[in-house]
Amino acid sequence: MAKQRTSAGFLRKNRHIAYILPWLAGFLVFRAAPMLYALICGFTDFHLFRGISETGLMNYRAIAADPAVGRAVLLTVAFAAASVPLRLALALLIAALLAKRFRGVRIYRTACYLPSILGGSVAAAVLWKAMFRDRGLVNTVLGRLHLPAVSWLSEPHAAFWTVVLLRVWEFGSPMLLFLAALEQIPQDLTDAARLDGAGAVRIFFRIKLPMISPVLFYNAMLGFCSALQEFSAPFVITGGGPRGGTTFLSLLLYRSAFTANEMGYASALAWVLFLLSAGFSALFLTAGGRLLYYADEGGGT
Repeated sequence: MAKQRTSAGFLRKNRHIAYILPWLAGFLVFRAAPMLYALICGFTDFHLFRGISETGLMNYRAIAADPAVGRAVLLTVAFAAASVPLRLALALLIAALLAKRFRGVRIYRTACYLPSILGGSVAAAVLWKAMFRDRGLVNTVLGRLHLPAVSWLSEPHAAFWTVVLLRVWEFGSPMLLFLAALEQIPQDLTDAARLDGAGAVRIFFRIKLPMISPVLFYNAMLGFCSALQEFSAPFVITGGGPRGGTTFLSLLLYRSAFTANEMGYASALAWVLFLLSAGFSALFLTAGGRLLYYADEGGGT
């Protein structure tokens, strides 16, 4: 009886455990277990059809010696460094415009959020490819403006920026967070600044931007880690080409796993990608404590 009372008391006091059990079970089965299995496979020469014949560090040695991997890492980081700032700048600009109250503002907010819903789909990538082909909509518009056409999908540099533009177009999610943060800024602060003679630009950079810096930091870190894992856009639009100009690390991983059937090598690449994301996350968290401003703490963390 005493044990039953103790168990019942423990469950009453810790009933929150029951609420997180479904999530915890899903995390262990669908996230933690596959990650652990991939870690183990990364130290084997596991082939999808031949099985395992050798264990050791052979995959990581091959990765370190493969120039294609080094180039893929550089392209992946370059893609994140190019797409994330542009996307956040556009999202912040649109959020600042839509933070004002005017007729039909809700319709504009909905329209600006739609790309985030559609942009991650394969259908949007196919449409983007059709728009940027040699006789697509973009070159047609350039021709009407008497500007030279661009081989968007035939030149490595142009293809790279075509993929970047697709991700910049998906600015809706960070815009929504910026919009919510801007609406939480006390009106008294901006009114006092206007009385002191500050203009709209100065108010934005001296008051609003520091006040929403935690949201800016969150969007930047989340966007950068997501960009490092970019796959669907280069896979659908360019197939990693031309001449490897959009072969990001995730696409190299896919080819190793499902074209060459080298599951051990692909698992090692997956962990390289994970460590790359973790490294940049640690860098963001280290720098964030010095740069962020919290109004309730009167300064940085």
